[in-house]
Amino acid sequence: MPRPPENINAEISPREFELLVKDYLLNLGKELNTFTATHDIKIHRVDGEYQIDVFAEFEFLGASFKVLIECKRYKNKVKREVVQLLFDKLRATGSHKGLIFSTSGFQEGAITFAKEHGIALIRVIEGKYNYFTKSTNHPNFQPPPWADTPKYVGEYCNDKYIAYLQDGHLEPLKEFLFD
Repeated sequence: MPRPPENINAEISPREFELLVKDYLLNLGKELNTFTATHDIKIHRVDGEYQIDVFAEFEFLGASFKVLIECKRYKNKVKREVVQLLFDKLRATGSHKGLIFSTSGFQEGAITFAKEHGIALIRVIEGKYNYFTKSTNHPNFQPPPWADTPKYVGEYCNDKYIAYLQDGHLEPLKEFLFD
């Protein structure tokens, strides 16, 4: 299956983007009694205050977990420094998992650093790019109305596969969080 083009950026407002990501997380945590996801939170620590786009907390197998999620709506690909900053926030806040959602993709250095430090990277694209046809190179391509494509999907790549995340199809993200 071909991947969507690299040079597409989802047209989404910053708030809508962050709330979409929060909804993904809330859908993942539906089966847990103690799962919470909070949008736009400030975490206070001795060494400073950290603004987090989405913060999730849950209990799993008797242990408490904290997850930091950053949403980057950039024109250019996310750089390694952004992933390093999230890694530093994870350590400073005592959080266990980190994810970065981006509308523009990630530079190679960011991907390498994220793999080495267990941070998930997800590129958010318009759902129409998840509909495959023989001629997707047409500049005004639109899937047919009956295709029922979501407005946005998250492209999640790991060493084994590429998955397209949307409500009802979040298993790879669940595997990342609960593994």
